[in-house]
Amino acid sequence: MNLLQCLRVVLLLAASCLSFTVSADRVKDLAGVAGVRSNQLIGFGLVVGLDSTGDQTSQAPFTVQALKNMLVQLGITVPVGVDPQLRNVAAVSVHAVLPAFSKPGQSIDVTVSSIANAGSLRGGSLLITPLKGLDGQIYAIAQGNLVVGGLDVGGLDGSKITVNVPSVGRVPNGAMVERDVPNDFSEGETITFNLHTADFTTATRLADRINTAVGPGTASALDSMSVEVLAPQDSSQRISYLSMLENLEVERGEAAAKVIVNSRTGTIVIGAHVEVSPAAVSHGSLVVTIKENTDVSQPDGFGRGGQTAVTADTQIDVEQLGSRMFLFEPGVSLDEIVRAVNEVGAAPGDLVAILEALKHAGSLHAELLII
Repeated sequence: MNLLQCLRVVLLLAASCLSFTVSADRVKDLAGVAGVRSNQLIGFGLVVGLDSTGDQTSQAPFTVQALKNMLVQLGITVPVGVDPQLRNVAAVSVHAVLPAFSKPGQSIDVTVSSIANAGSLRGGSLLITPLKGLDGQIYAIAQGNLVVGGLDVGGLDGSKITVNVPSVGRVPNGAMVERDVPNDFSEGETITFNLHTADFTTATRLADRINTAVGPGTASALDSMSVEVLAPQDSSQRISYLSMLENLEVERGEAAAKVIVNSRTGTIVIGAHVEVSPAAVSHGSLVVTIKENTDVSQPDGFGRGGQTAVTADTQIDVEQLGSRMFLFEPGVSLDEIVRAVNEVGAAPGDLVAILEALKHAGSLHAELLII
């Protein structure tokens, strides 16, 4: 199977999934509850125990400063004017995501990243590090041994092999939650579902489905993103009520006609409902080949009549490949577009150019996204 045939299979599978697979989704898969969200935490810490791959302290003075401050808190005073030259310590940033409704005593994962010139964090241990939210409050405390997926190996001759990123690691369950985040989940007379993808049709269907299951007037669509639902004020009743609502099944609205092109990988996905107006497309290529050859010019015998010299011999060839034209009739479907492009013999890059030309000409009835 050649490249164009593979491309056609990808496009047809994408179209079949988008146009023929119509199934209901649970509310919990379509939307989230307003106010139920995670929070970002960040902190500054030190990783110790590295195998001479830590910060070069002469170029990272804040690492030494942080180390001195930590030692002072532990009752150890570094003499004035003494700057420890340590290669087994690295200054790092520590960040984590605090899930909604997290309680004190629960553990969360943390990610540790070098912020100076440490070569690798492999084998290191993170010392106790407070993690703060944007309000400046401490919500978790992190500490533990790092798990580093990267590898960095070098030789005495300067050769070096690096796999992944050795200056970033994780500490599974490395932070203990110390403070819960207040939320207004139990306040008010309503709860709001926010769709993951804004769509007026899906919002209307979601409101209608809730009204059918609970009763008329229970839910109303505020816009293409939000659906407001009446809810009991008692906390325990609200939780069971929400559990029932999020398991209701709703048929989502069909996506708008789109053509998505990944410019880095050449992947092209054409969604359902993509059509074009009448248009004629000519496809052809001009190939210019330039070859530089070198010749050696020899003088006459016994060195008479000139000197040995290297001369250039340039050859330029211009080749016009077969140029063909095909016609798109009104209401051309996805399958017909792919078939026509394959008959012309276009490569994926040429297909992108054809789609862009059709878009500019107003013949492509779809949104063209190049990522």
